[in-house]
Amino acid sequence: MRTIQERALDLFDERGFGAVTIEEIAAAAEVSPSSVYRYFGTKEGLLVADEFDSMSREMLEDLLDPGDPIGSLLRAVRAYESAPEAAPRPEDAERDPRAARSPWRRVRYFFTEPSVRMAACAALDRASQRIAPLIAATGELSDTQARVAANALAFGYFAALEQWYLDGGDRPIADYVEEGMRPLRSIWSPTDRARLV
Repeated sequence: MRTIQERALDLFDERGFGAVTIEEIAAAAEVSPSSVYRYFGTKEGLLVADEFDSMSREMLEDLLDPGDPIGSLLRAVRAYESAPEAAPRPEDAERDPRAARSPWRRVRYFFTEPSVRMAACAALDRASQRIAPLIAATGELSDTQARVAANALAFGYFAALEQWYLDGGDRPIADYVEEGMRPLRSIWSPTDRARLV
């Protein structure tokens, strides 16, 4: 899947998002178009798909600490940023120094292509629907509060990511997530939680 995404990004960077077809992406990745459709569904799906979408409930429970979902999110973002596949590719630096910095290469399309933004928001909605029951299961927030908190986490992350993009991607994404999520920390603070219920 990552190879298909990388070949798609190569084509998008070279020719523009709108000018590239699924068939061209498949040819560049040396797979059939049906494989691209099966894994991603759409061109937008190529950009917004990540490991979170395919996680089982058990894997999600291991990733997310419902008592500290912000801490869990920060750990995941830091792990993503330090992963070997997040390292820039030298050939990308020749075209655009910012494009060479992964995740800049993929994320910039979230904020420059309206259809990709819509797909990203749909993915965030699915993520919040998966997170809300885990938060509610702690019994510390009502179902409604858990749903609102899960949406605040998912879409708050997206807002932090957008600010990172707007600022040029020079600082780690985790710095933006940590700063942006600071007001939400009181939701999971034992002293403040009593006021919410």
